[in-house]
Amino acid sequence: MTAATVTAPLAPARRLGVVAGLRHTLTLAWRSLVQIKHNPMELLDLSIQPVMFVLLFTYVFGTAIAGSPGEYLTFALPGIIVQNALFATMTTGFGLNNDLTKGMFDRLRALPIARWAPLAGRILADTVKQAWSVSLLIGVGAILGFRLGNGLLGLLGAFALLLVFSLAAAWISVLVGVLVSEPDKVQIFGFTVIFPLTFTSNVFVPTDRMPGWLQNWVEVNPVTILADALRGLLVGGPVVGPAAKAMIWAVVLAGVFAPLAVRALRRRV
Repeated sequence: MTAATVTAPLAPARRLGVVAGLRHTLTLAWRSLVQIKHNPMELLDLSIQPVMFVLLFTYVFGTAIAGSPGEYLTFALPGIIVQNALFATMTTGFGLNNDLTKGMFDRLRALPIARWAPLAGRILADTVKQAWSVSLLIGVGAILGFRLGNGLLGLLGAFALLLVFSLAAAWISVLVGVLVSEPDKVQIFGFTVIFPLTFTSNVFVPTDRMPGWLQNWVEVNPVTILADALRGLLVGGPVVGPAAKAMIWAVVLAGVFAPLAVRALRRRV
C-alpha cells in the first residue's frame, strides 16, 4: 500500500505595516532613480526637450505673438511647465509596462514586501523626476529673463499644485501602461492625446488670439486652467479660481482613473 501524502496548508502571508510599506516604497523609488545612471537618455528626455521648447518658442514665435521674446517668456513659461509635466506622466506608464512585460513586477511582488509598494515606488520616483524638470525650466527661464512675481511662496505653491495635478494625471498613464502590450504604445498614447490637448489650450497662445469656436473649448480645457493657475502663482494674477478648478480636475482624474488602474493591475498580475 502507498501512503497518501498530506500537504500542509500554506500559512497566510504576514500583513505588513504602513511603516514597512513606506520603507519598501522608498527603496523601490530609489531603484527607479538609480537606473538613470545606466540609462541617462531618460534624464535627457526630461531635460533637453523642455528646454528646447522654451528656446524655440521664445525666440522663434515670441516677437510675433507677444511683441518681444521677454514678454512671451513671461506668458509661455508656466504653460510650457504644465505641458512638460503632463508628458512626463507618461514615463510612469512606460516604466510600469516595461516592468510588467519583462517580469520584473512579478519578481517584486513575489518578495515579502507590501503589495502596493512597487506601484507606489514607481510613482514616487517619477514625482522626483517631475520636480527636477520643473526646477530646470525655472532655472533656464531665470537665465533668459523670467522673474517670479510672487517670490518664494508663489514658487512653492506652483510646485505643490503641479505635483498634485501630475500625481492625479499619472493614473491615466498607469491605466494605459497596464492595458497595452508594449511600452512604446504608452508613448504613442501620450502623443495622440496630450499633444493636441496642450496645443488646444492657452499654453502657447492667449485665448483671445484663437478662433471663436475654439475659445469655448480652450476656456474649459484642464490644461488651460492649470496653466492659468501657475501664471497666477509664478507671475501674478488670479490664483484662487484657477487653482480651485485645477484641484477639482485633479480629484476627478484620480477618482475615475485610480480605481480603474488598480483593478486592471490586479487582473494582470
